[in-house]
Amino acid sequence: MKTNDTVKEASQVPRSVAVVAYDGAELLDITGPVEVFNMLNRCLGATGYRVVLLAESAGSLVSAAGMRLVADAAWQDFTEPLDTIVVVGSPDDALNRALANRPLIDWLRAAPKRARRVVSVCTGAFLLAEAGLLEGRRATTHWMDLERLETAYPGVRVEGDAIYVRDGAIATSAGVTAGIDLSLALVEEDFGRTLALAVARRLVMYLKRPGGQAQFSTQLRAQMVEGGALAGLLARLRENPARQYTVHQLAQLAAMSPRNFARVFARETGSTPGRYLEQLRLERAIALLEQGELPIGSVARESGFSCAEQFRRSFMKQMGVSPVGYRKRFFPEEVS
Repeated sequence: MKTNDTVKEASQVPRSVAVVAYDGAELLDITGPVEVFNMLNRCLGATGYRVVLLAESAGSLVSAAGMRLVADAAWQDFTEPLDTIVVVGSPDDALNRALANRPLIDWLRAAPKRARRVVSVCTGAFLLAEAGLLEGRRATTHWMDLERLETAYPGVRVEGDAIYVRDGAIATSAGVTAGIDLSLALVEEDFGRTLALAVARRLVMYLKRPGGQAQFSTQLRAQMVEGGALAGLLARLRENPARQYTVHQLAQLAAMSPRNFARVFARETGSTPGRYLEQLRLERAIALLEQGELPIGSVARESGFSCAEQFRRSFMKQMGVSPVGYRKRFFPEEVS
């Protein structure tokens, strides 16, 4: 029976993908998309994508991790037809050198004439912006560089809470691993959902990551303030996010007045106690959903939500998908 998920037939001619790199580029920005495209070939049992690595010259280039890669050709000499161009990012020093490379920027400016679509990974968005390809378009980049992108290129409509942004034939992705998310989206567009899901499963990923760049960040923020005035309290909250607290109780545990506690909490976490606890509970719920064992009501209770409906509303607001919908990304055969 035919469905919307019917696998699209592979073209007899493989889609050519050029990954544009340079000395100092992030290694995973390069290898992440390449692995996705290569995995599609393995799932397909044929060559759906033919990937070439382009650099200033053919031969060796050194990534930011120090690992050497071998470019297939120089970008300025490559004349074969291309389906997709992937521009990778890098730390500041290498990025600044790339931005100052006028021949590279000029080559990228003409990229839409060379390929059906042009995409960037992480700070590769700066190279697209410098080439004028993001003017008047929606775009994103690594969360640490959003403000810089917005300031340096005011004509770009920067979206901060996005894993990747597609605006016409141009797409940009957030930090590092988001390039893998974007590559999976390209595979789905080219070869259909069934094959894209097969690729995601082999990579032990879900096909479409819900939510934005802020997701799953509470534990990281807690580590960033480790050793601060609230380190002990935050560790206690992480250990048992389901326990119910009032702000007064939290202030007592921190040995502070409620007013001073609220001020210190905002300074060290960038959040209010209520929002912080809600995020911890959502992260706990996400872990339980991914295990696929408990009913939704039990997940809500185990995570500290007062009821399933409160859990559903909070989850939808943060993740953009219902708890049931999220679980189906991991267990698509389940219906509830």
